[in-house]
Amino acid sequence: MSDPKARLTIDGITYELPIIESTTGEKAIDIRGLLRDTGYITLDSGYMNTGSCESTITYLDGEQGILRYRGYDIVDLAENCLFVEVAYLLLTGELPTYDELEKFKFDMGKYALIHEDMIHFFDHFPPHASPMSILSTMVGSLHDFYPEMDLDEDPYGGITTTTARLLSKIRTIAAFSYKKNMGHPLVYPRANLSYCANFLNMMFDRPNMPYKIEPVLVAALNKLLILHADHEQNCSTSTVRLVGSAGVRLYPSISAGISALWGPLHGGANVAVIRMLERILADNRSYDKYIALAKDPDSPFRLSGFGHRVYRTYDPRAAIIKQVCHDVLASLDITDPLLEVAMELEERVANDEYFQSRNLYPNVDFYSGIIYRAMGIPTNMFTVMFALGRLPGWIAHWQEMNSDKESSRIGRPRQVYQGIVHRPFVPLEARS
Repeated sequence: MSDPKARLTIDGITYELPIIESTTGEKAIDIRGLLRDTGYITLDSGYMNTGSCESTITYLDGEQGILRYRGYDIVDLAENCLFVEVAYLLLTGELPTYDELEKFKFDMGKYALIHEDMIHFFDHFPPHASPMSILSTMVGSLHDFYPEMDLDEDPYGGITTTTARLLSKIRTIAAFSYKKNMGHPLVYPRANLSYCANFLNMMFDRPNMPYKIEPVLVAALNKLLILHADHEQNCSTSTVRLVGSAGVRLYPSISAGISALWGPLHGGANVAVIRMLERILADNRSYDKYIALAKDPDSPFRLSGFGHRVYRTYDPRAAIIKQVCHDVLASLDITDPLLEVAMELEERVANDEYFQSRNLYPNVDFYSGIIYRAMGIPTNMFTVMFALGRLPGWIAHWQEMNSDKESSRIGRPRQVYQGIVHRPFVPLEARS
């Protein structure tokens, strides 16, 4: 049986293009030889119809609401794993054995400190500098403080000194950026605490008010980080791959991904949700008013936290986060009016044909901000939390891109030029 082909006819000439089929049955037309063979390129704004690579890391089916890391369903991982287990899975392709997990946890503790000279950097950011700006800058500087990472025997495979160091240190950098923003003394990581418990303790422990680590918050944070750990070729992951394709090493590539995540249309979406819910609450819960604004094509208002670029059904991560939100608030005996607003808004949207016909269901950002509020994490740290979770996915994609000779070619998108073709040069004295 011959290999399937797609046929493209241009000016009476028919070209055959290979068809590639994924392990899940998705089909892609291979246009890598299109320009060479036809002289044409494709135009695909936002790359919604373009596959930039072949990958074995994450499978996402937006029509069916499926998300799997290395073949494991996101629900199973969120319910049964620690974040460090999922990080190990993304980086190696397999869930760790008991001994492998203990070794990985040991490495997380071993590399948790950052170079003391780096701490002085925090003092030179403006008092109200964005934590994302600090995080991106500090991660980029790790390359200079730990140049031995270039000596890794296999920098593109699995768990290395470089990857373990980054996974551990980014948590410390994030907590330190919060402490500096608050003007509080730094809290160093403790060897007897887990990955998530350590982060919460570094964030909130104070000499005059010792922090009590609540197991329900540790469990919730594990789930939140797992749910954010990877999501296929999104904006920030594509950025890490594109920057890395130029031969840029891991730490500055991740720094670029952090900057991409910073955008309000990407990692900052849960901040927009909280602001929207606060606005509705302050306006006497005028749901009908804001639903009408969202439907009005002349209004700039949109319902934040609904809909997704890929999912055409309920985001599988959103269902998990919604339950976590209820569990956290109930366990801590917290009544948050924003949760009430969120639930009422979701119900009204679910019963409105306008939104249902457009597949506008709650996404991962809709309830996550309410959980972070319950933890005591301020809104300017929400996107940092996203970055902590997404880090293992970024690393896995950087490694995969660099280990694949075909994918490691430097990224160089084309364009369709629509400007002036040519004009004669006019000397300065002749310009009016």
